[in-house]
Amino acid sequence: MLTFTNLIPIFLVFILYFLGLPIVYALFGSTFIYFLFINTTVQPWTILQKVMNSTGSFSMLAIPFFVMSGSVMNYGGIADKLMDFCECVTGHMKGGLAQVNVLLSMLMGGCSGSANADCAMQSKMLVPEMEKRGYSKAFSAAITAASSAATPVIPPGVNLIVYSLIAQASLGRIFAAGYVPGILMSISMMIVVTIIAHKRNYPTTRDKFPPMKEVLKQAFISFWGLFFPFGIILGMRFGLFTPAEGGAVAVLYCFIIGKFVYRQLSFRKHFIPIMLDTIAGTSSVVLIMVSASTFGYYMSMINLPKIVASSITGLTSNRYVFLMLVNVVLLFMGMFLEGGAALMIATPLLLPVAKNLGIDTIHFGLVCIVNIMIGGITPPFGSMMFTTCGITGCRIGDFIKEVWPFILCLFLVLLLITFVPWLVTIVPNLVYGAASGNLVNF
Repeated sequence: MLTFTNLIPIFLVFILYFLGLPIVYALFGSTFIYFLFINTTVQPWTILQKVMNSTGSFSMLAIPFFVMSGSVMNYGGIADKLMDFCECVTGHMKGGLAQVNVLLSMLMGGCSGSANADCAMQSKMLVPEMEKRGYSKAFSAAITAASSAATPVIPPGVNLIVYSLIAQASLGRIFAAGYVPGILMSISMMIVVTIIAHKRNYPTTRDKFPPMKEVLKQAFISFWGLFFPFGIILGMRFGLFTPAEGGAVAVLYCFIIGKFVYRQLSFRKHFIPIMLDTIAGTSSVVLIMVSASTFGYYMSMINLPKIVASSITGLTSNRYVFLMLVNVVLLFMGMFLEGGAALMIATPLLLPVAKNLGIDTIHFGLVCIVNIMIGGITPPFGSMMFTTCGITGCRIGDFIKEVWPFILCLFLVLLLITFVPWLVTIVPNLVYGAASGNLVNF
């Protein structure tokens, strides 16, 4: 039975986080306070052992490798070539640079795999250029943050890897499942951009759609970046490498393309920046994973997952109602917590209930990830909101006024993938075949 004393660490996490303490330290601190002062039956070294064991998964090697591959792609010129391709196919549309912003984020899923990395890059690269072309700073910042929400949904997004580790699901199937939701998110935002651009008369970057010869030429130049995520999935599908090995292959692939095809990668010039990017990106993800895992140990000690599961089951046995409850909970969590932390705290609590109700594990994972990505651009504490506004100098109030249409369209996509699960499972089933023992889709 839960007591107020047992719940103190949960309240403490939010208090420390709202006081400005990074979520990693809030989770660690709350957990250690529980075991040092509330539940003294567990020895302190047991917690330290839990911390060390949470880093022992071989599959976690995929995280630093894919983070490094994204950095190599940026320094190797692959990201620039993708941007050129995006401008080629969307520059003629109303609000051309805003359309480029959305399409580039979708394609950058294969490069960065991180929403914050994507919106940081585009805040520096595209927002100043958009302002020069007559777009307001607030709109430029809003579309940059909103479009970055689709980045981690497209493989090889880091959150896809994290979910596969937590749920013990096939990383290949998770990667494949991200394509349709990510594309739908991007298309919905491009529609919103078109409506707003027509209303405000935002300019195009091209007078008309370029000749097919030019499109094909640019596609050929950008092919290596476009092919990257598909190559990784196909390699894992046919057993050429494991997910962790796939990350290493991705790094080698990006190095070869950047060095010998585009000839923009310099080992002497870029080695240290790449390593620093990799260390920073990996550290933030792994620290959150370790802290969330340790906090999860505390939740299992007070039997919170079972209590939550039985409470929800007692409340409803309807999978539709359950998924709507999940959407509400995760959207709320995403507003306050960093996406990875929210995912790692919520998944162990909610996934057992989803399985009991016959919801496909892969489908549930994508619903969770899309949820927390929307939360990342939603006030008051959306991480992409703060990243974009911090770099661009946009006022938070102005940002909020411009971002609401994009939040609404993303929410509609969320409802669509929530209640039409085959949109999520169609690609994994085509690539890998219907999973044996798959839970029922509805």
